[in-house]
Amino acid sequence: MLSCKELVANSSDFLDSQLNLRQRLAVRMHLAMCYRCRRFIRQMRLSQRVLRALPEQAIPELEELSARLAEQRRLQR
Repeated sequence: MLSCKELVANSSDFLDSQLNLRQRLAVRMHLAMCYRCRRFIRQMRLSQRVLRALPEQAIPELEELSARLAEQRRLQR
């Protein structure tokens, strides 16, 4: 059976459908028995969805806001 460490190492390939049948079955069997890894995979899927929803080009207003927030944080330290 796959260890948690092996699952994490294969997680990107699993989510991108890059594993062969044997590897996919090993991941699915591990996920069926491991709550922590199921939670990890759910978080990875959520992260993928959020990243895909981001605009491809930088938005100038967001860059300016980010710079101002970083400066305020630096001054508060």
